[in-house]
Amino acid sequence: MPALADHRSETRDELTQRLGDEFATFPLDAVHRCVADVQACMTHLGLEATPARVERMAREHLTGILKSEPPSGRATADGVDG
Repeated sequence: MPALADHRSETRDELTQRLGDEFATFPLDAVHRCVADVQACMTHLGLEATPARVERMAREHLTGILKSEPPSGRATADGVDG
């Protein structure tokens, strides 16, 4: 399977949309940044950034963020719970 970097932008957009549908609590631009960051990290580490691998790693990252939120919610920038 070719690397994600070899694909046109619609592949990244498709991954972003699929993950955005799955993680609807996150803004779509945050999901897009996550997909792009995962791809960049994999490429930097010399790993083949296939669409399936990027999707799986981005899903794990988003799941980790979601599960790390305390029951009381996240604090905002000014330190007040949101």
